[in-house]
Amino acid sequence: MKKIFLICLSAVAVLTGCEDVFEPAVENKLELENAYANATYAQGLLLNGYNRIPTNSWTYNDVATDNAVSNDRANGYRKIATGQWTSSNNPLNQWSNSRAAIQYLNLFLQVNDSVNYAIDEEVNKMFIDRMKGEALGLRALFMFHLLEAHAGRTTENELLGVPIVLEPENLNSDFNQPRASFEACMKQIYSDLDKAEELLPLDFENIASDAAVPEKYAAKGRTKDDYNRVFGETFRLRMTKRIAKGIRAKAALLAASPAYSDGNTTTWADAANYAADVIDLNGGLNGLPGNGYTWYVNTAEIDAVASGTTPKEILWRGNLETASNSVERENYPPTLFGNGRVNPTQNLVDAFPMANGYPIADGAAGYDATKPYDNRDPRLLAYVLVNGSKAGVNSSVINTASDATTNDGLNKVETSTRTGYYMRKLMRQDINLSSSSTTTQKRYQPRIRYTEIYLIYAEAANEAWGPTGNGGRAYSAYDVIKKIRNRAGVGISNGDAYLESIKGDQEKMRELIRNERRLELCFEGFRFWDLRRWKANINETANGVSIVDGAYEIIPVESRDYKPYMIYGPIPYSETLKYDQLMQNQGW
Repeated sequence: MKKIFLICLSAVAVLTGCEDVFEPAVENKLELENAYANATYAQGLLLNGYNRIPTNSWTYNDVATDNAVSNDRANGYRKIATGQWTSSNNPLNQWSNSRAAIQYLNLFLQVNDSVNYAIDEEVNKMFIDRMKGEALGLRALFMFHLLEAHAGRTTENELLGVPIVLEPENLNSDFNQPRASFEACMKQIYSDLDKAEELLPLDFENIASDAAVPEKYAAKGRTKDDYNRVFGETFRLRMTKRIAKGIRAKAALLAASPAYSDGNTTTWADAANYAADVIDLNGGLNGLPGNGYTWYVNTAEIDAVASGTTPKEILWRGNLETASNSVERENYPPTLFGNGRVNPTQNLVDAFPMANGYPIADGAAGYDATKPYDNRDPRLLAYVLVNGSKAGVNSSVINTASDATTNDGLNKVETSTRTGYYMRKLMRQDINLSSSSTTTQKRYQPRIRYTEIYLIYAEAANEAWGPTGNGGRAYSAYDVIKKIRNRAGVGISNGDAYLESIKGDQEKMRELIRNERRLELCFEGFRFWDLRRWKANINETANGVSIVDGAYEIIPVESRDYKPYMIYGPIPYSETLKYDQLMQNQGW
């Protein structure tokens, strides 16, 4: 951390365009004090926080779980799943990135109140309010990521988070700080989010009249033009009150979960209510879009995205990529000129119920092992390429069998599937990777999907009030799960008889909710963290299928080698070497 302050200033100096790295002109040697009169310089500190937001969807850490494996021998998640996870080899490390982001944000918060963003004093205060709210919301987000990746129990069984740093660090700072308790870290997250929500608009949108100006600004004589200048649609995709509420729900879910619940005061009811606050702002159950589960191939919506707008499924997204084919290049099957990197497991395939809603192992399911993909939950074929699926611009048939005659077959070449399946989710099928006619398309990465928030509510509400209890809200866990399954086409023919049969059983509802979360959010970077916060089995062998002459045989593909203490991640080894006050999590 000693280098972060210098790195921060160096990065900003680069952004300001020093002409001579070794002997910069006096006017170009920007110190932090320059931010007071240089609003662009100050905002550079804030924007660095945005640039460091981790992305879930494109990390593919599902390959370290029972959801998938990778055919890439060098894949970091494959390595840690098979016994190579250490405190010095941790592809899930958030320590450096998130702590650096917090340093930038603290630097920004130090100068923000004195920066000249506008000549008009009252408008300037509006800018100060808005950007302070953004910085605080982002700081809470990075604290959440630090807790998810590094919180854990010490050898004394004390549940700790990370050091809480609220002021910029410099060369004279004492970096040898102990980790704060998990509870203290959660309180800091909530405190930052409380302040962010006070300062930020629900959304960055233009208002149509002076009457719509919030009272605290209207009382100072501010007009709609002033408001739109500071809080208008130009700033879409930045932190808002709505996004802050979503982060609060995510953090509370983590804190209420079995791995953390006895070390803090956040309850399941808290998590449910925080998620419900977001859901109510989205129109309740009816706000869940019918096509939300295929957000990545809703091409009309994607192509219409512009000027910071978001499809109805998306609470917060990253920037729009206007010409992309990287996801397809990594994950298309070999015959479509891809590398087939993420291979879904038989474990995941078996988790999809039948279209009638029954798990495939249930006697009422009607599952036929000789025709395993018939009459299944429609999400299976939407998310996974199975043997005989069609894919790509020409709807090519993908043959994944062991006796296939193409490289799409099981273990044919290094880019072939290891499980008999390829990932379909996240990819557009209207992209051509042929060298003679390569094409690209638009795409975006979601930071928070509304479906995630609805699933947070379902999980927490079931734990707090049971399947049909609602804690005073207008819907229950049962209602949310019924809505999610219904929109996917599950249980339509029979009124979702399986869901009806378990709606009085909290334990069975828990299993179903966790499974729905697994299906809806597969390949989006959730399963790894979910298994750990649930204290669930993280060593389930990843299985696949070998198909020969049309006969299906389940085969083991990759064993998992996690130790019991690995429900929590490590503090980086290099940090514990430098600072003796920084206690390591047990086992690491």
